[in-house]
Amino acid sequence: MSSIAANLETILSSGIRLAAPLAFAACGEYVAERAGTLNVSVEAMMLGAAFGAIAVAGLTGSATAGLLAGVPLGTVVGLAHGTLAHRWHINTFVAGLVLNALVLGLTSYLLTVGELGRHQVAQVSVPVLRDLPVLGTPLFTERWPVYLLLPLLPLTWWLVERSRWGLELRAAGENPQAADMTGIRVNLRRRQALLWCGALAGLGGAYLAVGEVGSFNQNMTAGRGYLVIAAVIFGGWRLGRTLAGCALFGLADALRLALPALGYTVNSQLLISAPYLLALLAMLLFTTRQRRPAALAQPFRRPS
Repeated sequence: MSSIAANLETILSSGIRLAAPLAFAACGEYVAERAGTLNVSVEAMMLGAAFGAIAVAGLTGSATAGLLAGVPLGTVVGLAHGTLAHRWHINTFVAGLVLNALVLGLTSYLLTVGELGRHQVAQVSVPVLRDLPVLGTPLFTERWPVYLLLPLLPLTWWLVERSRWGLELRAAGENPQAADMTGIRVNLRRRQALLWCGALAGLGGAYLAVGEVGSFNQNMTAGRGYLVIAAVIFGGWRLGRTLAGCALFGLADALRLALPALGYTVNSQLLISAPYLLALLAMLLFTTRQRRPAALAQPFRRPS
């Protein structure tokens, strides 16, 4: 294999690993935003689940148990956000930022209490397909949770676009007043969407800890939740395009890691900020060009 092909394979492998936690969380954020909730607390969902995954893996000796523990931990954050924003009618941005700060502070403190150790799920390799040039290793030699995306993506699409629940959820995001008049419980659907978001963002955060890194570091999500929101906007609130945004941000992060190793001298601070600059650019370009859910980030109070 030529050096160019080898370098490309390395960058693609890193890009897929870095995009996977974003893709899990983006599947959830997509559902939440289609229901009308701009879920800023996706960062807290991922960070809390990442810490919990390593902690549970340490207690049980099983990285798989840690991965699965991320789902209810993320869901708890979704439940908290839904209660604050859609029961008590606290501004959704305030609720999300408070949860982000709370989880960051809590995990930072707990990290100082004891040693969490290293725990990582197994890597799987698909025979024959792994030997394909360039794409074989990146696509078919990965930590096994990556392949959970294969059923989760069509399931998420079907739930939103084809199920009755999805129809009611989309109505809550487009015209909550009309949806309420037809008997749809708007705030209940929004809370349910946040629970789905919490479950998948929790899975993404847990994968980041026990799949990609193998340990927990302070603030290890480092703003990935905001990249997830940018990916949904980049995708124009369409699931396929949202995943393309995750792949783009993952590749940008992979280039940040790969360029110095390949001998290219680039300002380190510029490399670190590259994925976030790209996300900002995507939001500036696509927010006004795409049709967002009409009631996105708008609270709903049922008339008495």
